[in-house]
Amino acid sequence: MALLLLLYLVLVAQRAVLFVLSGEPVAIALGIALGVLPVLGAWALLRELLFGLRSQQLADRLAAEGALPVDDLPKRASGRPERDAADAEFPRYRTAVEQTPEDWRAWFRLGLAYDASGDRRRARQAIRQAITLERRPVLPG
Repeated sequence: MALLLLLYLVLVAQRAVLFVLSGEPVAIALGIALGVLPVLGAWALLRELLFGLRSQQLADRLAAEGALPVDDLPKRASGRPERDAADAEFPRYRTAVEQTPEDWRAWFRLGLAYDASGDRRRARQAIRQAITLERRPVLPG
C-alpha cells in the first residue's frame, strides 16, 4: 500500500508540474494547489512508516525480554479479541502506567491493551508515548 501511495503521489506531483508549465493562470494556480498534496502525502507516509518501524522495534525488545503480555484472550471469528475479555484485562495495564508513568514498557503494554479493547486512537497515542519515552535519554538520578 505504501508503494501504491508513493506512485500516486509521484503522478500527482507530475501532473502539478505540467499544470504549472502550461502558462495558463488558472492551470498554474491549480498546479500549485495540487503540488501541496504530494508534500503532505509524503510527510504522512513517512510518519506512518517511522511509527510502524519504531513500534516494531519496541515490540521486538519486549519479546526478547519476555515482557510482552501473553495473548490468551478469547477471539472472535475475525481473530480480534473479544471486547469484554479485553476490557476486563485493561485496568491492570492502566494501573501499571499510573504507577510508573516514565516506563515505556508500561505504555507499550497499555497501547496493546487499548488495541485489544478496540480503541485504536488511544492505542496509537499510548504507543507513541512509549516511543517518546524510550528515545528520551536517561538522566542520572
